Order: sequence, then structure tokens, then C-alpha cells
Amino acid sequence: MDITLERFSPANAQIVHSGAACNVKDESINERIYTIKEGDTMVLQCIVKGHPRPQVRWTKTAGSASDKFQETSIYNETLRIEGIQRVQGGRYYCKADNGVGVAAIKSIRVDVQYLDKPVLTVHQTISDVRGSYYQEKTVFLRCTVNSNPPARFIWKRGNTLIEQSKDNGVDIYEPLYTQGETKVLKLKNLRPKDFADYTCQVSVRNVCNIEDKSVTFRLTNATTPPIIKLSVDDTVVVDPGQDVVLTCEVTAGFPRPTVTWSGYPGPLPLSAQVRGPTLILRAVTQADAGFYNCTAFNNVGNPARKNVNLVVRTMTNLTFQITPDSNKDSETIQIGRDLKLSCHVDATPQDKVNYTWYKNGALIFNSDNLILLRSDPEMEPGTSSLDIVDIKFSDLATYSCVVNFPGSRVPELRVDVNISQSSVTPPVLSVPPGGQIVSVSEGGNTELVCLVAEGKPRPPILWSRTEKDLLMPSGMSVVETPDGRLRLRNVSRDMMGGYRCQTAPYNGLNIKRREAQVQLNVQYPPILDPVLQDVRSRTSQTVTLKCTVLRANPTRLTEIRWLRNGNFIRMSLPGLKESPELKFKLEPNNSDTYECRISNSAGTSTCTFNVSAKPYNAEFYFDTPNPVRILKGNNYSYNLQWTQKDPQATERIVGYWLNVRKNKQKILSKQVDLGGREPEKGVLMSYTIPDLRIPLSYEVRLAPITAYSTGDYVSRIIQYSEPYTYPRSSDKVCGFEDERICGFTQDRTDVFDWTRQNNLTQNPKRSTNTGPETDRSGTKEGYYMYIEASRPRAEGDKARLLSPLFNVSSVKSPKGPVPYCVSFYYHMKGKHIGTLNVFLRMGSFTSALDLLKWTKSGHQGPDWKRADFDISPSGPFQIVFEGIRGLNYEGDIAIDDVSITVGKCKRENNLDNAVLIGGSQSLPLASWLTFGLSCFLSLPYR
Repeated sequence: MDITLERFSPANAQIVHSGAACNVKDESINERIYTIKEGDTMVLQCIVKGHPRPQVRWTKTAGSASDKFQETSIYNETLRIEGIQRVQGGRYYCKADNGVGVAAIKSIRVDVQYLDKPVLTVHQTISDVRGSYYQEKTVFLRCTVNSNPPARFIWKRGNTLIEQSKDNGVDIYEPLYTQGETKVLKLKNLRPKDFADYTCQVSVRNVCNIEDKSVTFRLTNATTPPIIKLSVDDTVVVDPGQDVVLTCEVTAGFPRPTVTWSGYPGPLPLSAQVRGPTLILRAVTQADAGFYNCTAFNNVGNPARKNVNLVVRTMTNLTFQITPDSNKDSETIQIGRDLKLSCHVDATPQDKVNYTWYKNGALIFNSDNLILLRSDPEMEPGTSSLDIVDIKFSDLATYSCVVNFPGSRVPELRVDVNISQSSVTPPVLSVPPGGQIVSVSEGGNTELVCLVAEGKPRPPILWSRTEKDLLMPSGMSVVETPDGRLRLRNVSRDMMGGYRCQTAPYNGLNIKRREAQVQLNVQYPPILDPVLQDVRSRTSQTVTLKCTVLRANPTRLTEIRWLRNGNFIRMSLPGLKESPELKFKLEPNNSDTYECRISNSAGTSTCTFNVSAKPYNAEFYFDTPNPVRILKGNNYSYNLQWTQKDPQATERIVGYWLNVRKNKQKILSKQVDLGGREPEKGVLMSYTIPDLRIPLSYEVRLAPITAYSTGDYVSRIIQYSEPYTYPRSSDKVCGFEDERICGFTQDRTDVFDWTRQNNLTQNPKRSTNTGPETDRSGTKEGYYMYIEASRPRAEGDKARLLSPLFNVSSVKSPKGPVPYCVSFYYHMKGKHIGTLNVFLRMGSFTSALDLLKWTKSGHQGPDWKRADFDISPSGPFQIVFEGIRGLNYEGDIAIDDVSITVGKCKRENNLDNAVLIGGSQSLPLASWLTFGLSCFLSLPYR
């Protein structure tokens, strides 16, 4: 058989859906809305066609209610979201692109439906009118709920429905500026009968099987909002390790308010204990500091709230600074000049820290030349300073700064500073000889060094990058090193550059900073292109292999060597250029692996070339759905399609070896001839593989053949796959072989579901007196749909299976409505068989009209029987198969090989059409027809 050739085709895409969909409806020709219940699983599949095989990308907008665009990309044909949430609704886009023509884009809007439990709150207003003659007390019952679609509200007093038109004492309205949906029941001039139980019931009318929800509140003459008071002040300051007890006392409120505790900015600590209105914190640490919120609510008025700010005392990082006379621009201590000593501690709370200064162990008090500043305005907030005015020899001493929290168990901190003309000198910062540039191999360890050669006291060294926006390898902008050595591990090339070292102003002289720079040079082996390349050529032609150096540090190359199969090629050494080449004539004996190894002082990198005269691999055309054609019996043929990569690179391709295997056993091996034609780049080739069994899968292997060699085999798995859409041909039948069951869906309003099954998946303990042994074709692998009559099923339980939606507007006839033939096989064996009904469903999802077109009841024998009938629908329609359980468990009913085709049914003598309803208007189900894009977009795929 000759191979068929055709050109490349551009991409096109269609979206089908499955998972727990409630329904799919078309708002317009281009807009589909996919409705799903919150918490269910959503599956969207992008069905793509075109060659080369298109790349698929999913994106999503934030939804129609938002003007912001949020995008996440998923590069996969199937988008699956488990437990979908309401925030995941919006418009989903599938983009398919294969580089031929314009990319194909399809979209579907996902509408997530939900109904929260409503919240009922009571608000009271008391206003005096005409002095003290009378009072009007008005009560508002506010019911709020979040839902999609909008909820319907029902108010009840006791078990009686409240209707505004029948009671002048109530008013029901929707307030403005509320979050979520809200309805208010206003009780005007409260009456004795108004003290009762009130129920707010919300409903989304069973959309997506979401049940109604309600909340009840008892209104009495004692109903009052909560009032609370705390056992502590608004701010509580404690030492670390202390226990803290916070009590939130309810002083008023009916019904009895519920008290809760929460933390801010984080949750309550794991060690926190809540006992009713009391919060207990054991052995608090700095991590427990923050706000603690007490809330009391009883759904009357607004919740009562109180906050406590818990402050845990801490003191860390005590530092000092020595500032010579800044007015004289001095950097040294000189007699007759001024000097400032500053002391700072990081503390919580900062304003409660007590600073005490000592001179040679004696407490310092303010005097003419010793001035104490609790908070120095020229320094960082919370810094205490001691100004020494007009230094004398008697002022040269050891000064001590002691900090503590008065009355606290937090230990005090102390720093001593020796002030003399010899003990305080400016620092001198230096980089060791040869340390200005530090070289290290990538992946190694190194250190950058800046030393304080002179200076007392010796300050810490701060490191930063010289480039403004670059951070240190640790991710911080500045790193402190007490010894001036910055240690770097696992150095990478992005760490290369300049580093600045500076003297810190604290724990030393507060003068102009000393600084220096160190350059880090990271060495790495050459980066080459290509790393790996397949080179194909005709024999006796010159092959040129080229290896390009993209980057290297150092840039000077030290060696270039060519190898063949790991052995050095004896040749004159190439010059050390950045793009060395190797040229040779390709012969049958030198098709091998070639390497170009390029070295610098940091290491060696390799370009690898696989050189061969073999043709490139074939590239399969992965079309969806699989191109299949059903033959007689339970056989099918597969139209295998592929293109040839770069067919002119080697000798002319004369044919292909084709192997077909099942369970690793070869069932077909033959050479497929091209009939004298030569493959062309971009031309699609096809070959029909016959006599394959439904629904078995097969491995297909394909290899190109030239006059000198055979290419490598490529393989793919093929299997019978029923189409997701309606095919153009009319010879296809839905045998339920695919898990997607041809787009059929379970009716969510019935009692139980139809089940997909074959002989291999049957329950071995099932009843042998009912149900089919195999599908209609008689194969163990073939599937069918059936209803299981065993427990917990009861007599009269119904299971309904819905066909895809057929859009008849895409099939027009000048003579009026187009006729369709519905055909199927049924199996009704058992003494308890109930009824199988087939309906024609017309209209929308919300107002569907089901017309009975075919019915049969009772035992019909052990064999599969065929039925068909005609319909002439005037608008979009579905076919509904309804199975009704009989008296007992021996009542399984099955259907198989369903088709819906355009045109009237062709009657056969042995056809069983025992009970037709409505004559020529009856409906069949047999093949899937593509009725244009609008028809496909209506497909309720599951």
C-alpha cells in the first residue's frame, strides 16, 4: 500500500471538560460557561490538531469582576484542579501554537458555585418621641451570606413564613453598601408577639445540588449586646520567662456572649492556653510579644473587642562610640578639647532603659564639664551620651556605661571605655599585599581580607558590594566581620566583582570611615556551543564540526584537542582560537562520536558531535482524537501519520520499516514503499494499519530506510479512542470504550448512576441471572453501560444518562426540521427487569422538556437487541437513557453501541422497535457528527 502525503497544517484547539461539572451553557456563539460546585474537581482538556504537534499553554484571568490580569501558565494539554475554590473562577484560555500560521486560542469561563452558612445579627435602636409620652423600640435582624449564584432569602417567625404585605409591623429590605448579600427584617414598634424564634433561610435553588442553609435566633425582651472589661491595662510589660494571665470578663450581653482570643500580627503561640475567657501564656519569650485581642459576640449589635499589647523586656547588642571634638574637626583626643562618649543598647521597650555612667567606678553626676544626656538628639534614638567639656588630665580615666531595666530580672549590661591619649587612636585600614585581587575557581572557597593595622579601640569591619544594587552572597546588603575576614564558600560566577570594606563607627572612634576595595575574580572553564549535536550527512561529502567558545575566565585558552570515540585524533595541533573546526569526508567507516575538548587554566569543557550517514528519525503526528476508522465486527484501522525530519540531509529515503507489536509480540512487520516519491520537509505522510481489535492498544515502531542504512526506530502507542466531538463521517458508533464515554454525562437529578463495565472488570460475586457477560461485540475487553440493581437500590430508583448537546442550527434543510436517527443496542435479562426509557430532551438547562420516544419493560432474553427511531427536533437537543430498577436485584439493564446520525433510520427486518412513542418523531443515538464550532462548544464532556 502506498503512503499518502499532505502538507503541514496550522494548529487549532478546542476545550472539552470533565470532572464534577454541574452544567455547561452557551451565552453566545463565542462564550461558554462551565459551572462547578466549590470543592469538586475540575478537568479542562485542550484538544489540539495540526502538524507539527502544537505546544499547549493554559492561562487564566482573574475573573470578570476584576480589572486586574493574573496569569499562571501550565504547559500541558490537561488542566486539573482538585477541590476548586471560589477564587479560582474566571476565564481560562488554551493557546495552541506550532509555528504554522496564527496560534489557536480557545476560552471557557469557569463559574464556581457555593453557598456559605448565613450569619444573623440583631441590632436595636431606642429613640424618644414627644418627650416621655411613648417610646418606639425598633429591632433589625440582619442576615448576610456569601453565595454564587445570588441567594434567595426566606424569613420565618417560628414555623410561619413572614410576608411583608401581610404584617404592617415588619419591613423586609436590602441595605446599601453591604459586603456579600444581605437582607434585613425590620420589626417596627416591637410587639409582644415579636419576641420569638426567627429563622433566616438561604437558597440557590439546588444549583449544583447545593442544599439550602439556615440560621435561627431567639429574640427576647432581655436581648442585649455584649460588654467586656480586661483584667489588665492596655499595655503589659513583663520579663522573659514570666507567666502572663489575661482575663476578658463579660459584664453584659444576652444570649450569653462567646469569648475568643486571637493574636496579631500572627496567631496565638502554640503554648498558649485558652480557658473560657482567660488566656494563659507560660514562660513568655520575645517571640510571644505582640497584640492579643479579646472578642465577645452573641450576634447582637457589634462584637465587643479589647486589645492588650504584650511587651517582653529584652536588651542586646550594647555598643559605644567615641566622638572627638567635632567642632574642631578632630580625630584624636587632645587636652583642652571636648569629647563625647555614647552608649546604645537594643532594648524593648527602648524608653524604659536606665543608663548609668561611672568614672573609675564612681557614679557620675552632672557637673560643669561632665554633662549626661539620657537621649542624645545627635545620635540614634535611645542613645545616652556623656559630654566631657574641655578635657583635663584628670578626665583621662576608665568610663563605664551600665544599662538595666529598673526592678526587672533582665540582667544588666556593661561596657568599659579607657580614655587616654595613647589608648584612643584613629584606625588605619589596609589590604594585605596581593590581596587587592583574589582569584578562585568556581565552586571553591576563599576569603577577602581587610585588616585594621593600627587604631584603638579596634572597630569591626563592614563589607558590602561596590555595585549599588548588588547584595552580598548571604542576601544581606551589609555583613559585619570582627576580624576583617570575609569568608565565601561554594563561589559562583555571579559573586564576581568588587567588594568594599569599611570601619564601623560603633565600638571605636566616631570619625570619617576608613575604607578599601577588594576585587573577586571567579575562574570557570569555557562555556561551549553546541554541547551535543547530531550531524547527518550524505556519504563522501565533507563534514564540518565547529565548537564555539561563548565565555571563559580566564579567556586565554590553554589546549584544544579533537577525539574520535574517546581516542585523540592525530593531527596538527589547531591554533588556540575561539571557534576550532574539524573537517573530514564522511565514509561508512568513520560515522562515530567526535569530541572537541577546550581547556583554560580553570578546567576543560567538551562539544560532542554524533556524526552519521543514517537518516534522521521520523516524527509522529500526534493528532487528537486518534485517527481511527471502525471496520466490520470489532475491528478498527489506524491512520498512522508522520513527517520526516530534514529528509535531504542524507541519502534519499526510499521507504520505512513498520513494526506493530502487542504485548511485545510482533503481529506486523513490513517495508512500506514510497512509490518512487521522496519525503519533503513539511509534508505529512500517512499509512493505514488494518485489522486492529477494539479496544486493544498497540506499539507502532517506524524507521526510515536509505540505500546505505536504516535509521533508528521511533515508537508510539496507538489505541482505539472514541471521538470527543461529533466526527464528520457517519459510520462511528459510541461503544463506551473510552473513559470519556463520548461526552455522555450522568444526570445529577436522578437517584443513582449508570456504570461503565466490561467482562474483565465485572464483580466475580455478581448475580449470574441478570446482566450481559460481554459487550455487544462479544469481546471481553469491550465496554458497555449498565445499571446495577443490587442493594442499596430500591424498586423505582432511576438512573439517567445524558448524551452530548446537539446543535441542530448547524445542519440546515430548506424543507424544515432535519430528521435524525437514534440507534442503540440494549440488554434486558432477568426476572426482575424494570423499565428502559429513552427521552428526547429539548429546551434549556433550566427549563428542559423531556419527551418519551421509546420504552420497554420486563425480561427480553439473554441476547443484545437493537432498537432505533426517528426524531425531527426544531432546536438543540439531547437524548436521555433512563433505567428504572425493578422489583428485586435480578434487574440489570445495559446499553451499547449508541449512535445519533443525520437522516431517517434504515429499517432492517430483524430490528426490534417494539414500543415507539410519537411515530416518526422518535429519536436514535449512533454516530458523532461535527456540526461546526458552535456544536462542539456545547459539548458537556465529562
